Amino acid sequence: MVSENDKSLFRSSIDKQMPIDKDGNQEPKSTTTHFAEPFEAYSHLSEANISGSEVVSFAQDGMSPKTIKKMKQGNLEYAPSLDLHGQTVEETCQSLSKFLHYHRDERFIQIIHGKGYHSNQGLSIIKSQVVSYLKQHPQVLAFCSCPQKDGGTGAVFVCLKADV
Repeated sequence: MVSENDKSLFRSSIDKQMPIDKDGNQEPKSTTTHFAEPFEAYSHLSEANISGSEVVSFAQDGMSPKTIKKMKQGNLEYAPSLDLHGQTVEETCQSLSKFLHYHRDERFIQIIHGKGYHSNQGLSIIKSQVVSYLKQHPQVLAFCSCPQKDGGTGAVFVCLKADV
């Protein structure tokens, strides 16, 4: 039989031990992510270049056509949304930066930018800025105008890279 003294000595010894790293790394793996800070290396547009009724889409090379089709049809299980109505270009970029950073673990998001009905010559500065911003963001794989039931050309669905 094992004495209480031996049990106590054994317990105190193993309680202080760290698990063995089977890969041989000396330091634990970092838990920081690639996108630890919100993306702020974007440029502002001074003039609109996209009309409110224009369908927009973008996809990086290698994007699955099946995923693009799913986005265009609005067949997404869940997509948090951000409404940019009434914001300036600067506010739009700040909102986008914070929103994408907060939802970096999501696969899809929705951005509601509006159609710019109150803009000059039917061109939408906020829609133009959103498209420009999304093309610059390193986490954006693809985006496209939503189907009519989800906002039509006044909104986009965005597919994001996994935050690793």
